[in-house]
Amino acid sequence: MSQSEDAATPREEVLRLDNVWKAFGDTEVLRGVDLTVASHQVVALIGASGSGKSTLLRTINLLERVDDGQVFLRGTDISRPQTRPDVIRARIGMVFQQFNLFPHLTVLDNVTLASRRVFGVSRSTAEQKARQLLDQVGLADRAGAYPDRLSGGQQQRVAIVRAIATDPELLLLDEITSALDPELVGEVLELVRTLAARGTTIVMATHEMAFARDVANHVVFLDSGVIAEQGPPAQLFGAPRETRTRDFLSRFTGLAG
Repeated sequence: MSQSEDAATPREEVLRLDNVWKAFGDTEVLRGVDLTVASHQVVALIGASGSGKSTLLRTINLLERVDDGQVFLRGTDISRPQTRPDVIRARIGMVFQQFNLFPHLTVLDNVTLASRRVFGVSRSTAEQKARQLLDQVGLADRAGAYPDRLSGGQQQRVAIVRAIATDPELLLLDEITSALDPELVGEVLELVRTLAARGTTIVMATHEMAFARDVANHVVFLDSGVIAEQGPPAQLFGAPRETRTRDFLSRFTGLAG
C-alpha cells in the first residue's frame, strides 16, 4: 500500500533545495531545482538516465558543489563554501549504485567503522548495534565474512546497514538496485520498504517505478535537470498533468493514467 501525504500533520523540514544549479563544463545538469523534504518522508526521484537524479543526490551530500542556489539541512545552509563536507556527511547516510564496501574489512568492520572512527563509539557498543542490524536483515551469520564472499544483494544490504548504523538524519539512495541481478533486487527493495515503514527520511533515485509508486509518499519527475512534475504517487502515476511525465511513464506498463 502506498503511503499518502498528510497535509494536516505538519512535519519538521529536514532538507530544502532552493534554485539549485549544477553544470559540468557546458552541460547544465541541474537547472533551478526546488525541493523540500520533511521528516519521515520518502521522496522518490524518477526520470531517464542523465536527467540529474544522481547529481542531485551528490549535491545534497556535498560530493558536488552547487554552482548556484542553496541547500539547507535542518535550516542550515550547507552549500556555503566554508561548510566542512565531512561534518555534513556524518549526518547523512548515502548508498551508491556500487556497494563501495571496503574489501579488506569484514562485514562487521565495514558496518562499525564510521561509528568508531567518526563518532567515537566504543567497539563493543558499535558491534552490538551492528549485529542487531545485521540480524534484522538476515545477515547475522555473515558478520565475519569479507565482501567478496557475499552475493550482490547481500553486499547492498550491508551497504544500507552501514549507512543507517550511525542513525543519520537523512538517507540518500542512488539507484541501489541497478548493479544487481534481477533475482536479487527484491531483497534490497524489501529492506528499503522496511526502513520507510519505520519512518526513516529517505530521498532515493530509482528506476523501479512500481516500487516508487508503492513505497514513496512523494515522487519527483526530473527531466533534463528540471523538476517537470512532482506530487503524491497516486496523482503522478495515476493522473500525471504534464505531457513529458505521461510520455516517460508510458514506457512502463500500467503506471501512467
